Amino acid sequence: MSAEARSSSKRLPVCAVLLAGGRGTRFWPRSRTRTPKQLLNIVGRETMLRQTVGRLTTLVGPRNVWVVTNTDQAVAVRRELRAVPASHVLAEPVGRNTAAAIALAAMHLAHERGDALMAVLPSDAYIQDVARYRALVRAALDRAREPGNLVVLGIPPTRPETGYGYIERGAAAGRPRGVTAYSVRRFTEKPALPQARKYVASGEYFWNAGMFFWRVSTFLDNLKQFLPSTHEALSHLAETIGTPRYRTALRRIYPRLENISVDYAVMEPATRIAGPPRVSVIPAHIGWSDIGSWAAVYELLSAKRSGNVSAGPLFTLDSSGNYFWSPRKLVAAIGVNDVVMVETDDALLLCARERSQDVGKIVKWLEQQKRNDLL
Repeated sequence: MSAEARSSSKRLPVCAVLLAGGRGTRFWPRSRTRTPKQLLNIVGRETMLRQTVGRLTTLVGPRNVWVVTNTDQAVAVRRELRAVPASHVLAEPVGRNTAAAIALAAMHLAHERGDALMAVLPSDAYIQDVARYRALVRAALDRAREPGNLVVLGIPPTRPETGYGYIERGAAAGRPRGVTAYSVRRFTEKPALPQARKYVASGEYFWNAGMFFWRVSTFLDNLKQFLPSTHEALSHLAETIGTPRYRTALRRIYPRLENISVDYAVMEPATRIAGPPRVSVIPAHIGWSDIGSWAAVYELLSAKRSGNVSAGPLFTLDSSGNYFWSPRKLVAAIGVNDVVMVETDDALLLCARERSQDVGKIVKWLEQQKRNDLL
């Protein structure tokens, strides 16, 4: 890179794109279509979305934050993030997976900021070590300044998890801010348990938590190379940004985009390009959890494995390992163990803690029964 290009690169604004369109069905009955997981205070007093923005305060100002959500949740997101410009809350008319969502945001960033450093982050994850997280984000952004570089944070696995995708690391590829970045050999799909055990035992795999960093220009160049029809369609949409034609164009164009994740659409094919590594992973020991179920909430909040966790007043007798959400009522539990109980105004969930991953099946049943009042 020339001296002039390096100087220009240092002046790039840092922007964050938060993906906030999920429904969080495993958190029913608290999570609903208009109030999904990211808009709930699942852990702590603030919503997951606001916690995500709060972690970025020293890195990205609110005017450089974009949120991609859906039409059902856009009003609530704008209400929750009043410091973020309303025009930066982008509402997808239909869900088209992460490649389309990130590409939509990239087109808006390019229109408003030109080239920029882009941090793409989920809006509903828990991170315990915020200081370390910020240091690693700075390192990832530094590496992403180089045109062509795609960077991902990798979570060192603590168990052979079958519900996450994995990232296989290669050789050391650089030390941005004194942090080692490794080339990425490949991204892998959610493995079967025997394969997951091998991944963890090897020490060469990380969980893919969906935290990506690149220049806007780098991402759009890769999108054009690997997903040309989506790039072309969104380029036409970009011509209408800021005009009265935008909403109509969005509703017409967006449903036709490929329904594919950014991992498969861009990251995986980028690892197969000949030449110096283009994709790198930075190990992130940050106390990360995607909080994927009520059982995960219990594990985060319980001071000890056999303790009881309650959002309100609680009396227990010979009971342990329970999670109760009933903020306004006294919960009295006698001889009850390892149970999840969540109460809302119109529903009550009761399940074994180890079965909390099955809560999403309730939502599917409600959809079949057309119980929109409970969705």
